[in-house]
Amino acid sequence: MSTATRELREQLLTSDSELQRLAQEHSQYERQVQQLTKDPYLSVEDINRLAALKKMKLRVKDEMEQLIARHASGHSAQ
Repeated sequence: MSTATRELREQLLTSDSELQRLAQEHSQYERQVQQLTKDPYLSVEDINRLAALKKMKLRVKDEMEQLIARHASGHSAQ
């Protein structure tokens, strides 16, 4: 990630409610993943839950990156 993109991301995290919501959601999924991976022995349900959480976390990250990219292209056009 370039410095300009990183700075834009940090700026948007303080000013864009959608990005804030997505970042919070991403953090919640990360906490749940961390909690599940603390146990060295996972049940089939836990393994399935872990896979689902990782997919949801990745989906949210992709949405965040798309939002940042839209803002970046809007800034470069100005």
